[in-house]
Amino acid sequence: MEVLETDLLVVGSGVAGAQAALTAHRRGARVLLVTKGRLRSGSTPWAQGGVAAPRDTGDRAAHAADTLRAGRGLCDPAVVDAFVREAQALVDGLRAYSVPFEASLTLEGGHSVPRIRHTADATGHAISVALSAALEAARGPGLHVRERTFVRALRVSGPRVVGAELLTTAGPLTVRAGGVLLACGGYGGLYPVTTAPPEGTGDGLALAYRAGAALRDLEFVQFHPTAVRAGHRALLVTEAARGEGAHLLNAQGERFMPRYDPLEELAPRDVVARAIAAERDRTGQVVLDLRHLGEAFVRARFPTVAASLTPLGLRLGADLIPVEPAVHYTIGGVQTDAHGRCTVPGLYAAGEVASSGLHGANRLASNSLSEGLVFGARAAVAALADARTPDAGEALPALAADPGSLPALREIVGRAAGLRRGAARLEAGLLALEALPPAFPAGEAEAPAALEAGNLRQLAPLLLRAAHARQESRGAHARLDFPDLGAPQHSVSRLVQGSDRLDLVPHAAVEAVP
Repeated sequence: MEVLETDLLVVGSGVAGAQAALTAHRRGARVLLVTKGRLRSGSTPWAQGGVAAPRDTGDRAAHAADTLRAGRGLCDPAVVDAFVREAQALVDGLRAYSVPFEASLTLEGGHSVPRIRHTADATGHAISVALSAALEAARGPGLHVRERTFVRALRVSGPRVVGAELLTTAGPLTVRAGGVLLACGGYGGLYPVTTAPPEGTGDGLALAYRAGAALRDLEFVQFHPTAVRAGHRALLVTEAARGEGAHLLNAQGERFMPRYDPLEELAPRDVVARAIAAERDRTGQVVLDLRHLGEAFVRARFPTVAASLTPLGLRLGADLIPVEPAVHYTIGGVQTDAHGRCTVPGLYAAGEVASSGLHGANRLASNSLSEGLVFGARAAVAALADARTPDAGEALPALAADPGSLPALREIVGRAAGLRRGAARLEAGLLALEALPPAFPAGEAEAPAALEAGNLRQLAPLLLRAAHARQESRGAHARLDFPDLGAPQHSVSRLVQGSDRLDLVPHAAVEAVP
């Protein structure tokens, strides 16, 4: 078996992974970046609306306040402060990579002022192209990139993560690393309808969990309010459309959002998503109306959305667009501090895979791309500062499951832990999961699809148990049987001596990472 040694192993090539790899490379470290798809894959290229950062130093306090307000009392103020202090320079610095931001800033839900940089409605794609080009230009003895490479398991020496076992197109590969940085996305693939890319199968969370790392707040799953259903994948209609003045109408032609929130269509995503669900239940349909903005302007401003809807026979700006909420972003993740350190030494996380304390109970629109820039860089710096001489260690076990079981698993999770939850639904979901075939120990030659299914199979009951334990409604988590806010606390899931353990930890007493 081939064995490689590196200072930093980065898993994932989206904005957080690319930023981490480039940061570490600039500091003279040996870096290996691996991604299970192509270099330009994952969630980053799919991001439409834009990237949020303070407009200037005078806007930092307002951006922090908007982020804290959206997070409904569960953000870490120190993490939010670090984010708003560093995001502007990093986002504006993307121009050096030839990201063609437009001159105008746009407004999105939950933001008090226009501060969203964008490239029409394909901002994530532009950033992905630019960072991928930078990685390609930097490839050499100090920076290696391997595409179509799946991380089967982490390697540990005592309590410390010291590398990983990889499956490549050329065969298995062992990596010994001074640090391992997870930047491989979320777990939107647990749901039957999602805007998440196919790569969103929770691999990083499952890898970290089996290494003993804490997973935090898995119950917080953000539904994007305006998606158009197209099978398992939902087509996103960017929030920027409402920022430009699009209206939401129910089947009676009523513009209903003023009844739900003073910010109307620009309320935070959790508010808009639940309002749309309620109006769909009450009247039968909700549509997005951009006709008053003019078809020529709409199609020029949102060419990506317009092109995606054309095969469905919908003309953006001329037709009413039927919309419904769909799973978009998973807020919970591997618990980290403000520098990407997980609760297990040698392991780091950044981006959607992480629970850094930035988003709290509900992510503010367009904070995700800038989050990847800020915390990808911070995690890389911390990993290099903490690095030790790579140790051989031993591989942790991997899990597999039948990929054919995933449609049933997704339907169970979608029914139990959708926009509106209750004890009966969650308990029925847990019982239904028990009736599915369990995950099983994976053989060394197990196919990646079976390993992805094993990761989702392991995460599904953890999500449902966390949602059941949180007996309140807060942000992206709404309980029909507990409609009010409770005490601010976090759900923390760990694997302890082979058993799943769930604790509810007061917000002020969250365990510090080593």
